[in-house]
Amino acid sequence: MEKERISHHKSVQKIYERIKKDNMNNIWDRYEAQGMGGDPDKRCPFCLKGARCDLCSNGPCRADSSIDKRGVCGITADGMAMRMMLLRNVMGASTYHYHTEMTLKTLKATINGETPFKISDPDKLKTFANRLGINTSGNDKEIAHRLYNFVQEDFKRSIDEMSIIVELLAPEERKTLWKKLGIFPGGIYGEMMLSTSSCLTNVDGDYVSLALKAMRLGIAMAYQSQIINEYIQDILFNVPKPHNFRVNLGVLDPNYINILPNGHEPFLGFAMVQLARKPEWQEKAKSVGAKGLRIIANIETGQEMIQRWEMDDVFYGFTGNWIMQEAVLASGCIDVFVCDMNCSMPIDPRYSEKYKFKLIPVSELVSFQGVKERLNYIPNKAEEQASKLLQMGIDNFKERHDKIEPIIGLDMNEAMVGFSTESILEALGGKLDPLLDAIKKGTIRGVAGLVSCTTLRDFGQDVHTVNIAKELIKKDVLILSLGCGNGALQVAGLCSPEAKNLAGPGLKNLCETLGVPPVLSYGTCTDTGRLADLINAISRALGDVPIPDLPVIAAAPEYMEQKATIDAIFALAFGLYTYVNPIPTVTGGSDLVKLLTVDCKDITGGILHVEIDAKLAVEAMLDHIETNRKKLGI
Repeated sequence: MEKERISHHKSVQKIYERIKKDNMNNIWDRYEAQGMGGDPDKRCPFCLKGARCDLCSNGPCRADSSIDKRGVCGITADGMAMRMMLLRNVMGASTYHYHTEMTLKTLKATINGETPFKISDPDKLKTFANRLGINTSGNDKEIAHRLYNFVQEDFKRSIDEMSIIVELLAPEERKTLWKKLGIFPGGIYGEMMLSTSSCLTNVDGDYVSLALKAMRLGIAMAYQSQIINEYIQDILFNVPKPHNFRVNLGVLDPNYINILPNGHEPFLGFAMVQLARKPEWQEKAKSVGAKGLRIIANIETGQEMIQRWEMDDVFYGFTGNWIMQEAVLASGCIDVFVCDMNCSMPIDPRYSEKYKFKLIPVSELVSFQGVKERLNYIPNKAEEQASKLLQMGIDNFKERHDKIEPIIGLDMNEAMVGFSTESILEALGGKLDPLLDAIKKGTIRGVAGLVSCTTLRDFGQDVHTVNIAKELIKKDVLILSLGCGNGALQVAGLCSPEAKNLAGPGLKNLCETLGVPPVLSYGTCTDTGRLADLINAISRALGDVPIPDLPVIAAAPEYMEQKATIDAIFALAFGLYTYVNPIPTVTGGSDLVKLLTVDCKDITGGILHVEIDAKLAVEAMLDHIETNRKKLGI
């Protein structure tokens, strides 16, 4: 692979040359090797269509809807594809909720005074507790304890009891529809059980039923897992507010001890930053010949951190998203790679051995073949564990620095990060009116929630995400970016105020007026629920406009894994026009494709759109936005 088929980012392209020179097994070569007939994107046609199943011993089976070829059990290609999609959604939901449970454990330990953290935003605590009908009398710890108990009780509600969290937070018209369709969820644990049990052989082979169960699970996940998780992290670590942050691989300086928290959970990352800012730890670093000790944010753990805390010479910068992981590790600048619950690659031990850094899993979810040393995160031991990780970096520095030639001269730029519902309102003077006026007047045509991973399917890393974003802002569509796609746009320069020059005249004028970029860095994939909450606020401010009628779209230009699939299914349940790429593995079921891309509009108001060409994809998104503008008379 060459240049943009590797990555949009020149820094990654440069380190790929080193990886090849060192004869290291890498994601680009592995991707190419999976292709068929010399085409890296070509795969088994039955697998690509989702018309394959190996869930029982009668299989693996293949199905073909055009000739009514079914699995041994009699399941159709439609049922086969949707059942596998629902299983992916269960994996996505359970992983999101694992993060939520760790956040709650951290909150409880913090209430008890057992962590180095504190309730950093008591106003958010009271505001959120009020929304949930929780008594806000007493001190912050008492309110937080009631919040903890309230959400835990709701999570465990049975499937025949409606979730109070969803009832209190979701839009009225959505709740009415979900109840009518029978997809208003109970507690998240019961919903995961219902969905998983439905996927057993000879249980539910009806693609429509399976799709509705997926939506039901997605609703539970968005409100109970995502919103609860992010809002409690706000309470502990601050609500995101706009500030600049260094990004791209140039943030890695080989003369510093560089420790990278990686994954999706920010707890040990924040604990390490707090310790590393103390003079005694910087002196320890200098005593072994380093210029100092730095914590470098990485992937979604990094996003959680950089949205909330400002940069300095200790919390120095952010590298990028998960596909550039091997490039980060091969830079020759890393001393400790700290791996929490998500997005650490099975190949990492080879890079650890080659480039002389410590590879430390800090979650019971993560394990590497051959790596025995680990430090599973325990909230009431967070400071002690952070101290051990910093010491590992100090102990590792000399060997890495003396033996490994680093790559230097890599690109670095700054992105404006830290946009949240609260900070957007603050920038608008406390009300949504300036944004709504801009939409009504046509200054901006609409809003896109770009919630994306990053993948090598069809394009190089982040290439399609950047192209879609550029086309959208050129058409005066404001973007709120989340997930690995957020990292893509930060590193590509689209989250800097200067990117206004790539925007259409209306959006450019809004950016100049408010002093913001055309792409607002809104957080991680876990912030999908936060985004839905903002869309609900926009709906109410416009006079309770139904969600499907808003000039708003969701876009996942490079979805990759199971958490992304449930985000997309939730977006459909929420009533959003939802663009995804690559083409999902459901095309073997012609009736299922029709359900998702045509019929769904008459069921939930949401609609799925797939298109590989960036300009054609954005044209279709604009058609939807303009149709809704006419419907609203604006």
